[in-house]
Order: sequence, then C-alpha cells, then structure tokens
Amino acid sequence: LSDRCSLNSPLILNWSDFTPCTGFPLPKPDLITRLERGEEPWGNQQSTLLDHQAIHTGEKSHKCLDCGKSFTQRSNLTAHQAIHTGKRRHKCLICGKSFIRKSDLVKHQAVHTGERPHKCLDCGKSFIQRSILLHHQAVHTGEKPHKCLDCGKSFTQRSNLMAHQAIHTRERPHKCLDCGKSFIQRSHLVVHQAIHTGERPHKCLICGKSFIRRSALLIHHEVHTRERPHKCLDCGKSFIQRSTLVKHQIIHTGEKSHKCLECGKSFTQRSNLMAHQAIHTGERPHKCLICGKSFTQRSNLMAHQAIHTRERTHKCLECGKSFIRRSTLFNHQRPHKCLDCGKSFIRRSDLVKHQAVHTGERSHKCLDCGKSFIWRSTLVKHQIIHTGEKSYKCLDCGKSFTQRSYLMTHQAIHTGERPHKCLDCGKSFTQKSNLMAHQVIHTGDRPHKCLDCGKSFRQRSHLVVHQVVHTGERPHKCLDCGKSFTRRSVLIISLYMSLNERNSSTTAV
Repeated sequence: LSDRCSLNSPLILNWSDFTPCTGFPLPKPDLITRLERGEEPWGNQQSTLLDHQAIHTGEKSHKCLDCGKSFTQRSNLTAHQAIHTGKRRHKCLICGKSFIRKSDLVKHQAVHTGERPHKCLDCGKSFIQRSILLHHQAVHTGEKPHKCLDCGKSFTQRSNLMAHQAIHTRERPHKCLDCGKSFIQRSHLVVHQAIHTGERPHKCLICGKSFIRRSALLIHHEVHTRERPHKCLDCGKSFIQRSTLVKHQIIHTGEKSHKCLECGKSFTQRSNLMAHQAIHTGERPHKCLICGKSFTQRSNLMAHQAIHTRERTHKCLECGKSFIRRSTLFNHQRPHKCLDCGKSFIRRSDLVKHQAVHTGERSHKCLDCGKSFIWRSTLVKHQIIHTGEKSYKCLDCGKSFTQRSYLMTHQAIHTGERPHKCLDCGKSFTQKSNLMAHQVIHTGDRPHKCLDCGKSFRQRSHLVVHQVVHTGERPHKCLDCGKSFTRRSVLIISLYMSLNERNSSTTAV
C-alpha cells in the first residue's frame, strides 16, 4: 500500500486506495466519481444550462406519451408520469400515507411534527412551508402581480390566475371517468371523485367527523377551538376563515361586481350570480337519482337526498340529538341568547337585529314614503311596492313575482309537490316554514310572548298583530276614505267591499 501511495507511482489509484493514505475516511467527491466512470468531469452542467434556457424560449421538449402534456425539464416529466402509473414511492412512516414526490412527503410530515418554521414578521403568524408564507405576505402588501389580460383582474398567485383564465377559455381539461363531469383544475376533480368512492380520509380526532378535504377539516377544528383570527376593521366582527371576512367586507363597501348580462342585476359573489342565472336558463343540472327531482345547485340536491336516506349525521354534543342537515343542528344549538326575552339565535348578527324589536329602533327609512324598518332587508322588499318591479317570472304560466321565494312557492301549484312532511301526522306542505308553523300544534309550544299582558302565541306574526291591541296603532290606511286598520288583510277586504258597492251602484243606475 505504501508503494501505491508513493509519489513516484503512476496515477492509477481508485478512491478506495487513496482513503487509507489520509488515516480517516473521506466522502468521495462527485468529480472523482465522474472521472472513475469515464464521464465528463463537470457533469451535466450543459444540460442544466439547456433546461434553464427553456424558461426564456418557452420550449417544452419533454413530452408525456400518455396524455401529450409537455414539460421544460425531464425531471418534471418523470414526476408527472407518476399520475398515470399511480406509483407512490414515498411513504410516511407515521401514518402510512404515500406520495408521488419526496417533496410532498417532506411537506406532509410537518402535519405530524406541528413545526411551523416560517414566520411572518408583520403579524407573527407561522407557516409549515415558505411558499405559503410568501402567499400570506401579499395580504399585508396588497400586491397582486399576476394580471389577467382578458378582463384586467389581478391575483396574488399565478396558480389563481391560471384557474381564473379558464373562465374566459371555458376549457375543462380534467374529466371524471365515472360520470363524465369535467373540471377546470385537477384538484377539483380529485375532490369530486370522493363523491363516487365515498372516501373521507381527513378525520377530526376530537369528535370523529370525517371530511373529503383537509382544508374542510382545518375549518371544522375552529368549531372546537372557537378561534376567530380574521377580524373586520369596520365593525369588529371576527371570522374563522379569511374568505368569509372578505365576503363580509362587501357589506360595508356595497360593491356588487358580478353582473347578470340577462337582466342587469348585480351580486356581491360570483356563486350567487351563477345560482341566479339558472332563473333565466331554467337549467337544473343536479338531479336526484331516487325521485328524479332536479335542482339548480348541488348543495340543494345534497340536502334533498337526506329526505330519502333519513341519515342524521349532524349530532349535538350537548344532548345527543341528531339532525339531517348541519344548518338544523346550528338552529338547535343557538348559542346567542337575548337577555330581554330569552330567545336564542344561531348568529350574533341575528341577535343584534332581534334586539331592535325591544329597543324599537328603525334605522332603515324608505325615501319614497318615509316608512322606517328595523332591518335593511325588509326595506329592500318594501321598496318593490314603489318600483313595481317583478323580476322573477314563472316559466309555466308567465306570472311574475317581486321575490324569488314567492316564485318558488307559486311553482308548487304547477308541480303539486309538497316535499315538507310532518312526521307526527303525515300532513305535507309546499314550504318548510308552513311545516314549522304546523308542528307547533303537536308540541303545544307558544314561544312568542307578549311583554304587556303575558299572552303567548305560536307564531310571531300573531304576536305582532296582537300587540296593536296595546299600542292602538292602525298603520294600514285607506287612501280613498282615510279610514285606518290594524291589519293589512282587513284593509284589503274593506277595499274589495267598497269596490263591489261601487260596481252595484253603477249597475243600478
């Protein structure tokens, strides 16, 4: 060995021969490995340069033979091909979940460790990945560098821009092989496929509820923690999700950027516009496979299907009672209680609105007739009396209505459908509100109490009519004779009788 290590010997040493000369082990440099293999000493730097130059040229020379998609780098093609093969070589040793890419496994492992090494210096919030931190920082800077050349809308992330552009191109390249439905983004397809498989891999460790998406699980966790980190600077109201805060802020700005091209009506959210457009098209793409009933929105179909299955997946942790719909569970829980009358509400905003009943404050005034209202929504409905606008038209008979809810109620005349059934006596109703009013007959419950005399009523409308007895108020006035009435229905009867009398007099003459 000493001869081989001699300086006079020819240079025929391998790295294994050289290591003993140092007296301690050394890692073999990449340069030595390449020289021993007879490769170029500087490796694939030329190919790395070519890969880099593809960024400038836009050339995508690496093509997938399965789907035709092309890539600038071969490594990206290799990663992509795992989608077709389904091979997931990188396995998490803690939970057994497997991943196509090692980078995805590394990101996933942070879920188990809870480590969030990337901290925002503006607000102190920490993140698992640096890329998420960079996205988050756009919240503070307000920077939206990715602009759509078609409509001018800007985005904080390029991926959001790419997803948005599909609105203009109408391209939906990701197709479900089970039902044929297509999607703009592959992630939406993956989520959709869970409908067919029934798989809900993300489970809440506190209550056992499972979810299709991990994001839905994270949102659900806030129910247990009650944490609401996103606060509105205008009114102080806090929200679990930032997206909900963004939607809420439109209330203060009044901005309605999504306009219907058919009737000109504008909406605060695009989803509301999409739902509205079904009124014009009459399209109901979501069909119940059991009874054939169709719906404009998938969420309505999901709620409807529970009628057939009678599955009650939403359980109250306080009393153990279960419900078909989550919204019904929230109704049942009602965490916000009025200190004046004891009535409870699901949302704090509903409690605030309700308290105006006790204070008598009517801050929303009609500029046409001067009438004031407790709620803005009631004012909006009232103003239709002055405009006479009836934008909701029945496609069966052509009759128009001021509100969509009136149209929906009317359509039951044509279909004869009564989907809301009383489980006690079997009687059916066209509207859920009528069913709720009816069920009081069986329970005997009279929750609406008059604070003046203590008399209780089944329905709030009956209480409102009764309270006129104490106030002496007669708000419904006849414009012909000046006589006033406590109820609008009595005014209408009076007008009808007066009209009949005039017709009789004219006939007699």
